[in-house]
Amino acid sequence: MHELESTADHIADASRADLQIMLRRAALLLRNVGGISLDANTDDALTSLAAEMDTPKPDLVETIAGDWLVANSYLPVPHAVDEESEVEGSA
Repeated sequence: MHELESTADHIADASRADLQIMLRRAALLLRNVGGISLDANTDDALTSLAAEMDTPKPDLVETIAGDWLVANSYLPVPHAVDEESEVEGSA
């Protein structure tokens, strides 16, 4: 990040190739910003599970949080099952 700030102060001296590299690195860092801070064990578990499920970690976290909110009645059930719906299995 320091390199990017320093180059911004002296942009006329930077080559186009160097600017491209720094901008791509910055974009990659921004893309990987999660928005929430997790302890290392939780982050590792989510990273492993996301890889196992072939799902991006932000999508996995959104699904987990959404399911928890529905299960604990903080959000409504997305679709109600009516009495005439066919279901598999037994209760």
